Amino acid sequence: MKKLSITFLIGLITSTVGYSIGVIVLEGNYQGKNLYVSNPYANSSNVGFCVQEVRVNGNVTTDEITSSAFEIDFKALKLKIGDKVEIKITHKDGCKPKVLNPEVLKPKSTFDVTEMSVDNTMILKWTTKNELGKLPFVLEQYRWNKWVKIDEIQGVGIPGENHYTYKITPHSGKNQFRVKQVDYTGQARVSKSVDYTSSAGEVTFSPSKVSKDISFMANNKPAETMYEIFDQYGNVLKRGTAASVDVSNLPKGSYYIDYDNKMGDFTKK
Repeated sequence: MKKLSITFLIGLITSTVGYSIGVIVLEGNYQGKNLYVSNPYANSSNVGFCVQEVRVNGNVTTDEITSSAFEIDFKALKLKIGDKVEIKITHKDGCKPKVLNPEVLKPKSTFDVTEMSVDNTMILKWTTKNELGKLPFVLEQYRWNKWVKIDEIQGVGIPGENHYTYKITPHSGKNQFRVKQVDYTGQARVSKSVDYTSSAGEVTFSPSKVSKDISFMANNKPAETMYEIFDQYGNVLKRGTAASVDVSNLPKGSYYIDYDNKMGDFTKK
């Protein structure tokens, strides 16, 4: 999905009636609301308004633009929620119309989760309604005393019932999962969490004093686990999912490691 952008064309287009014009271009997605435009006079004599023409997706609109403010009515164009739109506002040189609410072309997070579960094949399933814009769902797992992002899935973005699935990789013991979206406001909309208890064995790591590789084990076998390694100042130096991690390039010193559902520390020799 394209982010909303407002672009003033560089250079002016000479019109057939002897004056220059400019074009404002906006791009986004229809979210069910109309745009409002402040339309000043074209010159200091208060003769004629600034905007000359409005096009949506290449088609000239029938909106009444000969006023100090007007509405770009998307409903008349029979657009569907989520449809891409490109608006071109042609105006005279020396004046500048202003779109008062450009944010209505940006998707807003409005989803409600009606059902969420993890089945015995470790598939996370959730069902939503009331989606009014295509935004990614961020999947999070609670571990190491915080919510950790594990992946993203693009939302469908339509108001009806939408179904999603994702193959999880649980840590040992009790797990918690949730989904969230963050829209242009910067505010996160978060679902309730769902629990899943794993029968996998607890993971350990070794050695505690290491020169090259740290290995993860469960039930005396190599075990893949999500991990983070960070320094004494909290800077994350390595992260990923693996049964071992090469730390040979780390300077000598003390480090912290998060793995499985545990936290520990080690010394780099």
